[in-house]
Amino acid sequence: VTVLAVVLLMLLTLLGIAATTTSSIEVQIAGNELRHKLAFYSAEAAKGWVIWNPDLYGSDNISGAPLSFPNNSVPSEEQTLNSNQSFNGSVEYGSPGGLPRGSGYEVGEYQAHRYIMTCNGYSSHNTDTSIEIGFYRIGF
Repeated sequence: VTVLAVVLLMLLTLLGIAATTTSSIEVQIAGNELRHKLAFYSAEAAKGWVIWNPDLYGSDNISGAPLSFPNNSVPSEEQTLNSNQSFNGSVEYGSPGGLPRGSGYEVGEYQAHRYIMTCNGYSSHNTDTSIEIGFYRIGF
């Protein structure tokens, strides 16, 4: 009876250790997922920054050299959202071209200027995400 109790206790101990290991790994996975989501959301916030700063994709940016944001003179500078999130990026002029189909503008009267926006989002533990978005501006 004593031997059976010791064997049963040993099996329950091994089962408990396995469950603890599994749950600690799942906590690490959830933390990594959270950090990557925060970095992605930071990159999405960078996209919003560009939308509200038309000088990044205006007539001053048709030379082909990318303009960095939030500070063009220091490209590596980051805009802080909170203690765990920040972003930066660049907007590069692609090329002038014809209007996209279905844009609603008359052909020949307007021109489309194509841009490429690279948005970098950062989170804790050196987590980073980059998204690249192509867009166009009609006019000038």
